[in-house]
Amino acid sequence: MALGGNPVFNGKNFRSAARGDNPAGSNAAGYGATALAGQSAMSTTQMEDLYNQPSAGPSQMGRMTFDDVIVKTVLSIGVVLLGAAVPAFLLPGLVVPLMVVGMIGGLVLGLVNSFKREPVPALILGYAFLEGLFLGGLTMILEAQFPNIALQALLGTLTVFAVTLVLFRSGKVRASPKGMKIFMIAIIGYAAFSLINLGLMLFGVSQDPWGLRGATIPGTDIPFGLVIGIFAIGLAAFSLVIDFTSISVGVRNGAPQKYSWTAAFGLTVTLVWLYVEFIRVIAIMRGNE
Repeated sequence: MALGGNPVFNGKNFRSAARGDNPAGSNAAGYGATALAGQSAMSTTQMEDLYNQPSAGPSQMGRMTFDDVIVKTVLSIGVVLLGAAVPAFLLPGLVVPLMVVGMIGGLVLGLVNSFKREPVPALILGYAFLEGLFLGGLTMILEAQFPNIALQALLGTLTVFAVTLVLFRSGKVRASPKGMKIFMIAIIGYAAFSLINLGLMLFGVSQDPWGLRGATIPGTDIPFGLVIGIFAIGLAAFSLVIDFTSISVGVRNGAPQKYSWTAAFGLTVTLVWLYVEFIRVIAIMRGNE
């Protein structure tokens, strides 16, 4: 079952490692029976030493831990940064082609990873690298027009991540069933708007580089994209809450260790989305000055 409402976790089997159908559990039971049968051959000192040994932790039992998730998430984000360095520093003359390759390839691998029942680390890291190509190209293009926009977007992303994590740890925000329903409706509506806006831009209906986002709200000088962008950032922040909830449930239920890759993938997807929304909102605001 899925740990939460995040589509990344859908279809994943986060079974408790303590259940009897876990092969590791069967091996442990067999070992326990063998040890019990041989107890008569043990000395009293040996039995005391065995009894006094510390219990095996989650990592020794092959279960998902917060440390595993953190390590794999840092690795995944590191690969994103590595991919971003290609158009930014290694091949600056191919910014646009690399960005397009990263955008399309990242979308494809993102869907593949989302629908696979078992996580494949190579595919997850491949997704991270392609997203890095896309983010690196996008950042280079916007940085040329709006100096320091990358730093502003990065600070915004890290701030939202930190605030959301603190609120989640304090228990002030949770992914409730009602909140999940509202989130799913909102995300479908946002996706529909994005597709329509992209279509208008591709077919030349809208001449603004941001499409409908670049238009101003009637009677004001406020860009429509600013309102949409703030709304999208709110959705991404709630998606982080879903990610944190999913990870907490997985660790608490003793999910197999391999699913820490799924958790890392979910966090990477959300953080990439959050950065894109921030850099787009900032670009629209600065372009409207």
